[in-house]
Amino acid sequence: MKPWLRYSICILLGLGGGAAYAVHQVRSADLGRQVTNGPWSANTDQGTADASALTRARVALFGLLALPAKEAMYFLARTDSDGKPLNGKCTYTVSGGELDARWWSITLYKGEGWLVKNDANRWSIAGNAPERDANGNWSFTVSPKKADGVWLPTGGTPQFDLTLRTYHPQGAVLNDPANAKLPTIKRESCA
Repeated sequence: MKPWLRYSICILLGLGGGAAYAVHQVRSADLGRQVTNGPWSANTDQGTADASALTRARVALFGLLALPAKEAMYFLARTDSDGKPLNGKCTYTVSGGELDARWWSITLYKGEGWLVKNDANRWSIAGNAPERDANGNWSFTVSPKKADGVWLPTGGTPQFDLTLRTYHPQGAVLNDPANAKLPTIKRESCA
């Protein structure tokens, strides 16, 4: 084999391998400085001047971390509060108290930022939707079948994740997200 052909093959293999590795890195879940808080995780680099090239590429790809940190903090849950993966055939209660933010919402996705098709055409619960008790606590149901009260349908998807968006976060949500008081996700039953 001629030397120029060997070099060409090596260069092409290197470029292909490098491109595959770059795509894998951008699509991975753990970019930047990750913090966890119960079932929730957040990238504290998003929306800052310290954001790495990988974090910026992930923002460009998925668009879920698009606002500066002082405008919005994003938390992602792929498991319930006991660490079990979220399953679209199960029923969950998501509950919490007042979040230290001007506004919040929780949206249900199935991998890579895709909304889950469901008959109710409902994909998100806004902060004003759940009724609050005298202490300001709220809850809603996530399940494949219609539930009483505020309900977020899973569409029966095998796996899903929940994204908590806090707009104009303050206090611990912005400055210490690992210790902020965030909602719990409790599995009630599975079909």
